[in-house]
Amino acid sequence: MRLPRDISLFAIGGVLGLVIDATVVQALVGLQHWNAYIARVVSFLLAATFTWWWNRRHTFAGRSSGRRAHAEWLHWLALMSAGAVVNYGVYALCLQLFPALHRWPAVAAAAGSAVAALVNFSAARVVLFRHPKTPR
Repeated sequence: MRLPRDISLFAIGGVLGLVIDATVVQALVGLQHWNAYIARVVSFLLAATFTWWWNRRHTFAGRSSGRRAHAEWLHWLALMSAGAVVNYGVYALCLQLFPALHRWPAVAAAAGSAVAALVNFSAARVVLFRHPKTPR
């Protein structure tokens, strides 16, 4: 059964995406003094682009979206927007409930990413990469 493998690879990609997300948001806020909310938008877009690439190449390598790469990336971002809303909502809630996290936004980013992971995996597997690849 491929589901446990897909979940494991999706989790690996998610952790790598989280590292990108957290590193970028922390650098923008801590080193460049960006607003924590705006910095998170930039870090999320970079992380989402990486996770699309990872999942396309590894997690769902045996599945197809039936789209060209640029269209698939746009569809990925659109589908991940549901997860992004959950992700950003948890991030913002953490910043509101725990003001000290304004100095450590990576912690809030991690909380948002963890909660949104289930939403994102379901959307990716069931909607975007739902077709088995056909041999060429």
